[in-house]
Amino acid sequence: MSRFSVRYFDKPNARLSLISPFFDHDTFPIIGLEFVELISGKVLEKQQDADLHSWLIDFEGCQLMLRAEHYSESMWLEALSVEQSQAELQFLANLISKGM
Repeated sequence: MSRFSVRYFDKPNARLSLISPFFDHDTFPIIGLEFVELISGKVLEKQQDADLHSWLIDFEGCQLMLRAEHYSESMWLEALSVEQSQAELQFLANLISKGM
């Protein structure tokens, strides 16, 4: 059973908000990597700011941003191109909702 679930899928804006296990700024890399591996994705780039992690990931040829803000414990995926990534995010929303 997955430790992740869908909070909200904003299809028009191609943004998938996730419910994840507790994390803080220092532990997100463990949680983030667990999620990326769970969806069989690949991390291409990582950026870490004062309160935000932003990872460029590849999911089946589609590039998405995995973002996590530790103060609010928010984790989400967003498309780089709304038109090109809605189907992939819809697929991920369905997959995660089913418990992967």
